[in-house]
Amino acid sequence: MDLTLTEDQELIRSTARGLLESRSASAGARAVADEPAGYSAALWKEMTGLGWTGLALPEAHGGLGAGFLELCLVVEEMGRFQVPSPFLSTVVCCGLPLARFGTGAQQARWLGAIARGRVMSAVPGDWDGTGGGITAVERDGAYVLDGTAPFVPYANAAEDLLVVPGDGPALLVDTASPGVVREPLDTIGADRPHRVRFDGVSVPRDRALTAGRPVAEAIDAYGATATCAAMVGAAQRVLDMTVAYAAEREQFGRPIGGFQAVQHHCADMAVDVLSSRFMAYEAGWRLAEGLDAAAEVSMAKAWVSEACRRVCDTGHQVHGAIGFTHEHDLHLFSGQMAAWALSFGDADHHWDRLAGGLGLPT
Repeated sequence: MDLTLTEDQELIRSTARGLLESRSASAGARAVADEPAGYSAALWKEMTGLGWTGLALPEAHGGLGAGFLELCLVVEEMGRFQVPSPFLSTVVCCGLPLARFGTGAQQARWLGAIARGRVMSAVPGDWDGTGGGITAVERDGAYVLDGTAPFVPYANAAEDLLVVPGDGPALLVDTASPGVVREPLDTIGADRPHRVRFDGVSVPRDRALTAGRPVAEAIDAYGATATCAAMVGAAQRVLDMTVAYAAEREQFGRPIGGFQAVQHHCADMAVDVLSSRFMAYEAGWRLAEGLDAAAEVSMAKAWVSEACRRVCDTGHQVHGAIGFTHEHDLHLFSGQMAAWALSFGDADHHWDRLAGGLGLPT
C-alpha cells in the first residue's frame, strides 16, 4: 500500500484548498450561520460547475470517474476551512451507494442529477441493524414508509433521502411527498441535522434499490471515512493556528512557543494529526480499491474521533481564554469536531465493533 498522492490527486487537493480558502470568508461556518439551508448556495453552484459533485461518479452519468480517495481530499479541505456543505451527505453517502447498488435506470436518473448539483441526504438506520425503527411495507405496488430518523444532515435542503428501513430494500424518498415531516434540531455543528418523520409515505417501486442492509453498510463506511478526512483537515488547521499563536503571544517577555511545555503540546498535536491522516487515508484507499475495509474503517473512526478531539483540547490549552471567545474561530472547530466524533458511530461504538470482530468481549 502506497499512500503517496498521485499528481492528479495533488492537483485536486491544491485546487480545492485554493478555492475553499478564498471562499471561507463568505461561505465558512461563521458566514452562513444565519442561512436557513446551512451552507452557501453560491459556493455549491460553483463547486457543481467545477465538477466536484461528479468527481467520483461514472462518466456515463455526467461524472469524472475518479475514486473515493479523491472525494476524501476535497472533504478534508472543507474541514480545514470550516466550509459547511451537503457535499458529504449528497455525493459520498448517496452518490457512491447508488453507483454500486442502483439499477441502470436509477443511476441514470439520480447520479446525473447529483452531478448537476441535486442535494440529497442518507438515512442508514441504526448501527445494530434495526433500521432505527423505520419500517417499509409493500402495498398496492408501492412501499409505505413509517418511522422516525434522527439527526439527518441537511434534510431541510435535500430533495431526496436515501432511506434504509429495518428490512427490505433501500428507498429513494422524495422529500416533497405527503407524510414527510422535517423538524430542525438545536445541535452543535454546522450540518443542520433534522429529525425526519415518515407518516405513511408512499414510495413507488422504481425508487426501491435491490439491496437493503448492504446499502446501509456502504453509507456507514463511506460516511465514517469521509468524516475522518474532514476531522483531519480541521485538526491540521487547529494545529497551524496554535503554532502561529504560540509564536506571536508573549509572556514573561518572550513568545510562549519558546517554552518547552508549549512545544511539547504542539508536538503531541502534530503526532495526533499525522497519525489520524494515515489512518483515514488507509481506510479510504481500501474502500477505493474495493477491498474489505470494515476493520480499517472502525480503527480510523475510533482513533481519529479521539485524537482530533485531543488536538482541539490542547489547542484551547495553548490559546487560553481567547480560544473560547466568539470572535476567535477555535471554538467553531471544537464544536464541529464534537459533532463529527459522534457521526456514523462514536469511538466507543467502533472500538466495540473491532473487539467483536476479533472475538474479544465488549
